[in-house]
Amino acid sequence: MSDCVNLGREVPDFEIDTYVPTEGGFGKFSIAEAKKAGKWTILFFYPADFTFV
Repeated sequence: MSDCVNLGREVPDFEIDTYVPTEGGFGKFSIAEAKKAGKWTILFFYPADFTFV
């Protein structure tokens, strides 16, 4: 099995620090918690840029 994540494939569980605009600061995002809550998640990667999107 490949370690790559491709369109249509399930993403492995992970947790990251992220900016949470509703809280006005940083927090944690867990893909497992999003799945459990039935939320859709879009993942994108924009290399070499440290500005908020």
